[in-house]
Amino acid sequence: MSDANTAPRVLLVFPKFYENSMWNFKEAMEIQGAKAAAPPLGLITLAAMLPAAWQIGLVNSNCEPLTDEAIRGADLVMTGGMLPQEPDCLEIIERCRTIGTPVCVGGPAPTSTPEVYDRADFIVAGEAEGILPEFVAAWERGERTGRFTAAKFKADVTASPIPRFDLLTFSQYLYIGVQFSRGCPFTCEFCDIIELYGRAPRTKTTPQMLAELERLFSLGYRGHVDFVDDNLIGNKKAIKLFLPHLIVWQEEHGYPFKFSTEASLNLADDDELLDLMRRANFFALFTGIETPDEATLIQTQKKQNTKRSIADSVHKLYAAGMFVTAGFIVGFDSEKDSITKAMTTCISDTGIPIAMVGLLFALPNTQLSRRLRKEGRLYVDYAVTTSDQGDQCTQGLNFVTLRPQRDVLMDYRGVLEEIYDPKSFFDRVRELGRRLDRPSFAAQNIRWGAVAKDLVSLTRIMWRVSVKRPELAKHAWGAFFETARRNPAALEAVVTNIVIYLHVYPFSRYVMKEIDSRIEAIDAGRWVSPPVLPLEEVNTAPARVGRPAVEHFAAVA
Repeated sequence: MSDANTAPRVLLVFPKFYENSMWNFKEAMEIQGAKAAAPPLGLITLAAMLPAAWQIGLVNSNCEPLTDEAIRGADLVMTGGMLPQEPDCLEIIERCRTIGTPVCVGGPAPTSTPEVYDRADFIVAGEAEGILPEFVAAWERGERTGRFTAAKFKADVTASPIPRFDLLTFSQYLYIGVQFSRGCPFTCEFCDIIELYGRAPRTKTTPQMLAELERLFSLGYRGHVDFVDDNLIGNKKAIKLFLPHLIVWQEEHGYPFKFSTEASLNLADDDELLDLMRRANFFALFTGIETPDEATLIQTQKKQNTKRSIADSVHKLYAAGMFVTAGFIVGFDSEKDSITKAMTTCISDTGIPIAMVGLLFALPNTQLSRRLRKEGRLYVDYAVTTSDQGDQCTQGLNFVTLRPQRDVLMDYRGVLEEIYDPKSFFDRVRELGRRLDRPSFAAQNIRWGAVAKDLVSLTRIMWRVSVKRPELAKHAWGAFFETARRNPAALEAVVTNIVIYLHVYPFSRYVMKEIDSRIEAIDAGRWVSPPVLPLEEVNTAPARVGRPAVEHFAAVA
C-alpha cells in the first residue's frame, strides 16, 4: 500500500446492473459479440479528473469479474452508480472492507441516500467537477475517511475533461456514450433529473465536444455514439449552435459516427433542429411519451406532450431519419378507468416498435414521492433494493394506488400482452420500415470490416429468429423483405428493432407471469398492502436514479 506521499494505485469499479430488466439487451450483446450495452462514462470522466500521476485501472463488473487480487493491488477503490447497481455496489464495499482497501463511493444513489453507504470509507456526493478536488486534497494529506458534498447545480461542465476512452475495450460495448448537457427545463412530477442536475441545462462548449469525438476517432472507434443527455434539446439555443460544427466534423471525417440520444417529444415542433440532427446523422431517439391521456399528462406536469397528436409527432421524427423508442407508464392517479386500450392504440398509431412500458415507480425525492409521502401513501420500503430485484416492470407501484392495485396490474398486463404479440409488434416494424426516411451521405466511407461484421450479425439474428424462435420467423422475414423492397435505407433500423425484440418478447412474457402471480395473490387474499412512511418523516436529499437505459453522469467516485 502507498503512503500519503506516493501516487496511489486507483481501481475504478463499475457495479453490475440488474440482469432481470427490460433494459438488459442480452441478445443484442451476444449477437454483436459485446459484453455490455455501454461503458461507464461517469467513471472514465472521473479518471480524467484525477491527478495525472495517479495510476488508474478500470473494471466493469458487467464485462469481467472483480477479483480479490485486483482489490488487494489497489490503494483505493472508487465505485458507485445508480439504483439498479446498488446491491452490487454494497457488496463491493464489503469486499473492500474485508480485504482492507479503502473504498470511495459516489454517483446518483449515494448522493441520494448516503446513509445506505455508511460502510464506505469515503462518500463523494454530487457532481464530480464541483467536489473532487477537495477529495483529492484530503487523500494527499493522508486522510483515509471522509464525506464530501458538492453544491447543487454549480458544477462547471465546461471544465469537464475528455473522458479516458483509452481505458475502454471498444469491442465489449454496443455503443459509446458522450455527454453534451446536464439537466432538463421541464418539471415532470415523476422524474428525478431536475433534482440531480437542475432545470437550467448546462452545456459543454463546441471545442470540448469535438475534442471528445476526435479522441474516439483517433483511438479507432467507429459506429454508434450515444449522447447520454437527459434531454438533448433542453437548451435549444446551445444545441443549435453546436450541431452545424458537428455536421462539418462528420463531413470532414467521412461520417464515422451515427448518433442516438434522448429528447422530449417537442423536438418534433422544430423543423430547423430536425434538419440539423438529420444532417449530423442522428438515427435513433428515445422519448418519454408516458401516456396518451391528457389529464394524466397535465396532472404529472408533462405538459410538453399535451395539445398535440403524439402519432403525428413521432411520424415527423421518422421523416427526419430517426427511429423512435419510447417510455410509457401505467399506474398514475388520474387513470380513472382502464388505460389499456388507449395506450395500445397510441403505440400502434405511432408505429413505435419498442415501447418500454413500466409500472409507476416513485423515485426517492421526486415531486411524486414527496407528494405521496404527504398523502400518507408511500411505502416504508419504497426504495429498498435487493440482488434479485427487477426494474419498474415488476417492482413498480411502491405506494398505495388510488385505483385498486389489481385493476392497475390488469391494465399493465393487457398492454404488454397486446403490444408484444408478434403480429402487433411486426406490424409496427413494417410501419417503421415504410415511414423512416434515412439520409445518405456522399462522403461516407465504406468500412469493409464493419460490413463483414454486420453480415455475421445478420446471420446470427435470422438464425435466432428462424430456429430458436420459429414462431417469429414469418413475421420477421416478412418485415425484412418488405423493407428491403420498398425502403432499403430503413433496413438497419428494422433489424435493430428485431434484435431488441429477441429480448423484449420473452421478457414481456416473464413480466406477465410475474404480474399474474401478484394478481393471484390479491385474489387469494395473500397480499397485504405494506406499511406507509409516517407523515412527519421528510427527506430532502436529491433523487437517486433516472431511467436505467441511460447512464446519467454525476460524481461516480
